[in-house]
Amino acid sequence: MPDDPLPTPPGGLTEAEALRRRATGLGNSAPPATGRTYIQIFRENALTFLNLSLLGLGVALALLGRVSDAIVSTAIISLNVLVSVAQEIRAKRALDRIRLLTRARATVVRDGERRAVLPEELVVGDLVQVAPGDQIVLDGRVVGEGNLQLDESALTGESDLIPKQAGDPVFSGSFCAVGGGSYVVERVGSQNVANQLTMGARAFRRVRTPLQEAVDGVTRVFLVIVVYLVCLLALNALLEGISLADSVQNSALVAGLVPNGLFLSISIAYALAAVRIARLGALVQQANAVESLSHVDVLCLDKTGTLTANRLRLNSVHPLNTSDAELRAVLGDLAASTRAGNKTNDALTTALSGRALPVVAQVPFSSARKWSALAFDTPERRGLYALGAPEILAPALALTPAEAEALKQQNSGLTAQGLRVLAVAVGPDPHALAGETLPAGLQLLGLVSLSDELRPGVSRALAAFLGAGVQLKLISGDNPETVAALARQTGLTDIRAVSGLELEPLNDEQLADAAEQAIVFGRVTPNQKEGLIRALRARGHYVAMVGDGVNDVLSLKQAQLAVAMQSGSQAARAVADIVLLNDSFSALPPAVAEGQRILNGMQDILKLYLTRIATLALLIVSAQLVGYFPLALRQGAALTLFSVGIPTVLLAFWARPGPADRRRITNDVYSFVITPMLVTSVLGVLLFYGTLLARLRLGGLWVGRVLDLSQFEHLPRFFVILNSARSTLAIFLVLAGILLVILAEPPTAWWACGRTPSGDWRPTWLAAGLAAIFIMINLTPLREIFALTTIGLDEALAIGVTLAIWLCTVRLFWRRQIVARFIGAVPIDLTPVRQSGLEQDVVING
Repeated sequence: MPDDPLPTPPGGLTEAEALRRRATGLGNSAPPATGRTYIQIFRENALTFLNLSLLGLGVALALLGRVSDAIVSTAIISLNVLVSVAQEIRAKRALDRIRLLTRARATVVRDGERRAVLPEELVVGDLVQVAPGDQIVLDGRVVGEGNLQLDESALTGESDLIPKQAGDPVFSGSFCAVGGGSYVVERVGSQNVANQLTMGARAFRRVRTPLQEAVDGVTRVFLVIVVYLVCLLALNALLEGISLADSVQNSALVAGLVPNGLFLSISIAYALAAVRIARLGALVQQANAVESLSHVDVLCLDKTGTLTANRLRLNSVHPLNTSDAELRAVLGDLAASTRAGNKTNDALTTALSGRALPVVAQVPFSSARKWSALAFDTPERRGLYALGAPEILAPALALTPAEAEALKQQNSGLTAQGLRVLAVAVGPDPHALAGETLPAGLQLLGLVSLSDELRPGVSRALAAFLGAGVQLKLISGDNPETVAALARQTGLTDIRAVSGLELEPLNDEQLADAAEQAIVFGRVTPNQKEGLIRALRARGHYVAMVGDGVNDVLSLKQAQLAVAMQSGSQAARAVADIVLLNDSFSALPPAVAEGQRILNGMQDILKLYLTRIATLALLIVSAQLVGYFPLALRQGAALTLFSVGIPTVLLAFWARPGPADRRRITNDVYSFVITPMLVTSVLGVLLFYGTLLARLRLGGLWVGRVLDLSQFEHLPRFFVILNSARSTLAIFLVLAGILLVILAEPPTAWWACGRTPSGDWRPTWLAAGLAAIFIMINLTPLREIFALTTIGLDEALAIGVTLAIWLCTVRLFWRRQIVARFIGAVPIDLTPVRQSGLEQDVVING
């Protein structure tokens, strides 16, 4: 903003001057809304490469007459788009509602007269008057003789009143609590502190979790493979003269390789987690927030209103020159008689009983003076009583050097425990209070210690995070030593504290070093909070921020996970991914356990999906190279339904919380997939062509050593035999896929193949039930739903023998790690993972 072109006269600007300044760009304006329209939200979520590719496949299937297949292939991705669009529209509306400045009018002096105007009508240089309760609507500087005390808690998070005199700056978003005066507007529009915070809060934020990125990457890879295979099938159909119906069917089966069901599995897992932790006191506002919490390795917390309840409580009284009962009576009377309430007075009123006595004179507490005084002249109590910081009252106390040193030592000892210490002194003359100066010779009665009231469950929750290896960072606008003392109350040790002044001259690299090494950060601004979060993320950390105030909004949006308190500001709640109901930290450890549950469940689901897709892709390519497409479309639907469709939904329900090394997940999934993919493909091709050739020989269609299948393709009997071979292969693939459910969640060491068994028998009983249902379907006319034909005893025996070979081979390869050794992969650590503090701390029934 350019310098004020003209000084502001005592009578304020003229109306003409105000109009001139507005015309030159010096007028105030409301902050812009979120930069995203509803059309942009729809376009960003719906018109992606993945969605358009799947939609193209669906349209192609519909045009070729496979309408039902087209609906199935696009339904899940369409549902995912609808959910994403609805969620972001809700977020947009919440962000648009954020206003740090109310619509209260400002009292401006124009042409020597006072008038109430909207903040948008002000210009640079306007003279604005404020009284108790008025909001500072624009940044400026105090002028005149006024003496204000401002509440800047909306900006700093600290509720102590800040005195302002002529020449002191005032910031938009603060309130006048005591006194009154005038200020001259210096900054308007987007240069205001409150407007900058508002624009930062309204900015759209999207954080994708590692699981979402992994699933999206897997889907993209297989989408490319599917497009490639479909093109090859189309080319093969043209060259070989394959009918259009068969070509469409084959293409539809290949299109089913795209694992769009993974999105549904993730949505189910997220929804289950949100419902579970809602019962424990946390509201999930972003679907992926629970999983995100399980990735956190740095947890940043605001102090006032977050770790603490923004209240003080009486810790103890320490009488020195009076009795304990008398000191408590004095404190009770002081608290009951004071006219200006504050947190200290509230704590004393709650803990002590007292009498409201007539007051001769009073000096209210201020953060600048750090003391308050009351004078009584009644039979019940007579004298001047002062309450304030010991080091501030010390010059007015009648103390010997030894007593002064003893007071200093006792004060230091209590302060080191994280306590706030106040001295209580009395003078005999109730009329000795002159202005805001205490008379000398006051007698020290004793000390009173108060502590910040921690929120319920804070110490337990932080201990659980520390036990799980999560780093804790306390970031506050309060004094670093005060924050450090509070950190000790929560159980933190070896604390290094850094102030905002020390952070100011640091470059990005130095700031990142400070963010890594220190635990407590005090006297930091909202922008510095945001910078610390950004620096930690730049170092590769997955960062969560817990806050409650407007001053926390920027850092909440910068973090990968934002957690707000229910009693916090509307702005903080609007940008948060999780809101802690009842302001209780006790919901966080269970939320971490739910995130672990999601990861563990999705790990099994990924194993099953990738194994099915990779096996089917390799099998199709292998069989097609020899001569024939190995499966019908509806047979592929049976494989999907029984091997991944039903099992993955229930595995999401049954997933267990427990720690997981994120670096081992990918290795574990792919080591699981490769072995059954290779074994199933090889055995499947052998079973398919073995059954086909055996049927042809028994049917008298082939005699000799050289087979030319093309000579039989015109015969109806050949197609019957081909369908029988396909049915045999389909039954084998479905039963092998069902067995994989047991191997993914092995109940015993035999099924674990060298891995740690889960001990959970529910997936095993599920697999047994699915196998029984599928076999019953094959014995009834219902088999036609999946294009399965009747198989003979020989085919059934062949399937049984192949399954036995398959199971023994897969177990052998896994136990010996044959594939891992062959490809040179790092052997997987098969030792059980040690339970983290979070898992030990929380037990959630599945």
